[in-house]
Amino acid sequence: MKTETAAASEPNSIIDTSKMSPEQRAALELTEAARAETRDGFVSDLFMGHFTFPALHPFPVQRPEDHDQGDAFLLRLGDFLKAHVDPDEIDRTGEIPDEVFAGLAKLGAFGIKIPVEYGGLGLSQTNYCRAAMLLGSYCGNLTALLSAHQSIGVPQPLILFGNEEQKRRWLPRVAAGEVSAFALTEPKVGSDPAKMETRGEPTADGAHFIINGEKLWCTNGVKAGVIVVMARTPDKNGRNQITAFVVDMDTPGVEVVRRCHFMGLRALYNGVIRFTNVKVPRENILLAEGKGLRVALTTLNTGRLTLPAACVGLSKRCLEIARVWAAERVQWGQEIGKHAAIAEKIARLAAETFAMESMTLYAASLVDRDKQADVRLEAAMCKLWATERCWEHVNEAMQIRGGRGYETAQSLAARGEEPVPIERLLRDSRINTIFEGSSEIMRLFIAREALDPHLKIGAPMLDTRLPWKTRAEAAGRAALRYVGWYPRQWLGPLADAGLRFSDLHPRLAAHVRWAARASHRLARALFHAMALHGPKLEREQMLLGRFVDIGTELFAIAATCSRAHALHTPEARELADLFARGARLKVERLFDALHHHTDRTGYRVAQRVLAGDHRWLEAGVLG
Repeated sequence: MKTETAAASEPNSIIDTSKMSPEQRAALELTEAARAETRDGFVSDLFMGHFTFPALHPFPVQRPEDHDQGDAFLLRLGDFLKAHVDPDEIDRTGEIPDEVFAGLAKLGAFGIKIPVEYGGLGLSQTNYCRAAMLLGSYCGNLTALLSAHQSIGVPQPLILFGNEEQKRRWLPRVAAGEVSAFALTEPKVGSDPAKMETRGEPTADGAHFIINGEKLWCTNGVKAGVIVVMARTPDKNGRNQITAFVVDMDTPGVEVVRRCHFMGLRALYNGVIRFTNVKVPRENILLAEGKGLRVALTTLNTGRLTLPAACVGLSKRCLEIARVWAAERVQWGQEIGKHAAIAEKIARLAAETFAMESMTLYAASLVDRDKQADVRLEAAMCKLWATERCWEHVNEAMQIRGGRGYETAQSLAARGEEPVPIERLLRDSRINTIFEGSSEIMRLFIAREALDPHLKIGAPMLDTRLPWKTRAEAAGRAALRYVGWYPRQWLGPLADAGLRFSDLHPRLAAHVRWAARASHRLARALFHAMALHGPKLEREQMLLGRFVDIGTELFAIAATCSRAHALHTPEARELADLFARGARLKVERLFDALHHHTDRTGYRVAQRVLAGDHRWLEAGVLG
């Protein structure tokens, strides 16, 4: 997998790549070249100490007509799932029945966001997320099938980057139910673009490319009729070129080598795909030759919103299961929900689910407002935060159910109890913190984007590769910029004089004001870290991760309080208040951990473990 960091070739790079290997430098340069410039927005502004609350308040409520369109589809989808889909049977057999594929296609579930003129339903991003919530609450395998097909498969890249001929050629097919997939990861190099081994060589006349290579973990690849393939094409001007091709799976030379099997999502049609002298027309290139990584990164940015939406649905399901069981199960003379240890879990589950939904709906609204909106930070934060919280939620739901949570639904049914599938939900949900960018990669990605405004100001003065005179001039420019910016980060309420919280309920307003002050504290701390570590900051991954987690919690507080105000119910305010109280405590702990931690000691120990110095600890086990 790849990290988002600055490239040596760019003048605003803070990372000194002079000590990097050629492979590391190439990966950074290639990835950086594919990045779009970070745009202003609520999340990016947070790291600069600009708490632009008006960007998400009033909370963007879905238009009634759009909501009605979503309701109509969700009603049909829900009825179909209840009548024709048995998630536990799909889990047991590892197969989705053909009639389910056909039924979903008839509903239009393979073309939810595809415009009507190309055979799709033309629904909004918000309604697509609502569909993902419904699916996520019911069957993880169907969620993965439809998500991989529409979010990172052929539809999304075509909608964003396809020309008219390409759209008319493929979109009606995939909208009608032909499964699609996305092929990037490779067995030996993962998703590192600089080391990509799959090659696309142009023919002598330049009209075609011949693709050779092998792709791993291609979700939907086993069932797909058409896929997007990332391949390395001939270098230009000394730079690596990654190109995105649309490839029909019946093209000679395309072979599904093996289907992969996993702990959960047992009906995931994920496989290894080999390309042997596959002849693809130049017309099948998406965007342009050498622009494949941009296609991949942009597609993933919007596509990542499906995962947090599905996690919202799963967390709601866990909340329902925990609520019913805790209200009915009696231990030590009272319902277990009245025991403080269980009550705390249920309250936190409810509050965090509300926050998760608020963040996801806000990010979806940005896409509905502008299809080309830059939501990379919002989507990454939603993905990071929701998948980690959802994993905790399903784990807590299992804990609340106790032995019945660990027991399979099939076993529960066999002895006459309600077949509540917590065991299946837990297995299926574990992949979410890994799918489409692991939590670790998400933190590095967000950190790189958060640093971007600072890099544009101060990077040249810290770049040891530049002449001292150039660095001195850059330092002067940075000083002029920061001499006005830095004092404002200490002024607190005075710096936020333009913000208005008077329309909020007093409890919500207090949390938002606190978050605004915390954003200044975050900006100061990030600035201090840059000044202290200079070019070595990118190596301080644990430190950067804490900055990201602080920013994510502040985003969650703001979105949750704004949405609670929009719903205008005491129940919503109650959940927002509880969530914000807990988030504030977490943020305080994270700020403290910026200075009090065991990062260096832990790193030294890890290197000694890797060197074999602690193999004595592994004695007495069978490996």
